[in-house]
Amino acid sequence: MSSNSVSDPLRPVAVQPREGYRIWLRYADGAEGEVDLSDLAGKGVFAAWLDRNFFCDVRIAEGGEIAWRNEIDLCRHALYLRLTGKAPGQVFSGLRP
Repeated sequence: MSSNSVSDPLRPVAVQPREGYRIWLRYADGAEGEVDLSDLAGKGVFAAWLDRNFFCDVRIAEGGEIAWRNEIDLCRHALYLRLTGKAPGQVFSGLRP
């Protein structure tokens, strides 16, 4: 990881699989909780999650994305917005509402 990603408050620092296509996340800024991904499960590449062992193999990839093996990854920023319920303009400076 680059030194910039280490100081990034929107960097995930922990992830754990939970029941029902949910993951628990903690971010460097202290935000933590569960994100429900069941709306993705079984669709397209996310059909791989139907294998529970595959879904449980979640990790934080080198770039900070939430990843499953080398096949699927989700944007850490999009997951942060889902977790916190914030709008992009509330999190990212320079965005217009």
